[in-house]
Parts: sequence; C-alpha cells; structure tokens
Amino acid sequence: MTISNLQKKKLKFHAHRLKPVVRVGQSGLTSTVLDEIELAIEHHELIKVKVSAADRDDKKLIIQRIAEQTSSEIVQTIGFTAVFYRENNDKKAYS
Repeated sequence: MTISNLQKKKLKFHAHRLKPVVRVGQSGLTSTVLDEIELAIEHHELIKVKVSAADRDDKKLIIQRIAEQTSSEIVQTIGFTAVFYRENNDKKAYS
C-alpha cells in the first residue's frame, strides 16, 4: 500500500491533534510493544508513536521496523515521534 501525496497531506492534518498512543522505551521494540502498536493501528488507523532511542540511526531503524511489522505506512516523522497509517477496511475513517 502506497499513499499519495494528497492522502499524506490529509493524514498529517488529522495527525496534528493526536497524542502518542504508544511509547517505545529503553527496552526497545519488544513483542509486547509491537502488539500494542498493532492493536492501536487496527483500532484507530492513524497513530502516533514516541520512540526513545540512543541516536538517529537507532530511531530510524525502529520506525522502519514498526512499519514493516505492522504493514503500515510512515506518514511523517518529527523528532522522536512518528505517525503511522494502515487502512482498516471496516472503518475507512481517513479515506
């Protein structure tokens, strides 16, 4: 699934008011954290995740792994916060 620039713009607008629903802490990206992200993205379609990482490369790697593991798209990354989107066919709130 690839989202267009127009869709990305709309998603950024909707994500602006969101608070991070999951935080990746010092333990890193554990299976429990991935399960929480999966539940959140299944329920909300559009989520923010706060990533606490030692450096930029670690943060980038964690964000990429989240997108791969959850089959979601990275909408935007600002600082240590990333926005992910995965369409839910039952909801389609942001289509």
